[in-house]
Amino acid sequence: MVQLYQKKIVANCRHLTRDPNCAEDLAQEVFVKAYFGIRNFEGRSSFRHWLQRIKINHCLTYIKKRNSSGEQLDIEDPGLQHAEQLQVAPQAQRLAELGSDRDRIRGVLDSMADTLRIPLVLRDMDGFSYEEVAASLGIGLSAVKMRIKRAREEFRTRYEARLEEESTRAAS
Repeated sequence: MVQLYQKKIVANCRHLTRDPNCAEDLAQEVFVKAYFGIRNFEGRSSFRHWLQRIKINHCLTYIKKRNSSGEQLDIEDPGLQHAEQLQVAPQAQRLAELGSDRDRIRGVLDSMADTLRIPLVLRDMDGFSYEEVAASLGIGLSAVKMRIKRAREEFRTRYEARLEEESTRAAS
């Protein structure tokens, strides 16, 4: 089970939560929940969809806990701007910005609001139907369709802007 689904679950945990540091831990917790909950699998949906439902619920719970606990730091905080851990050498920064297409996509997804990013990931990466996305998030079908439409538009705009920015930097 783990070998078959691990890469996708880890990647989706990273995209759903915007937390690459915890993605593997979250995926492991998803597999543990699936292992101990396998008795509850009734076969009404495919095993893949059942596992994805566990992943979605687990990641959404993680996001809610993280947001309510205030763990996130504001990088605009004047006290943090001079912290040594946040400083990046100019050459290293340029190399990172000229990263692969995958890094660009990850960056664009990370910059999007949860309300748009999560339905987009569920629909376009996980392959959920609009109805499944609506049921997973507990919102109406029309709201899901509108959010995914807006998310695709925002993704396209941000991705193109990022490409433009990278090509401008590379030219100078």
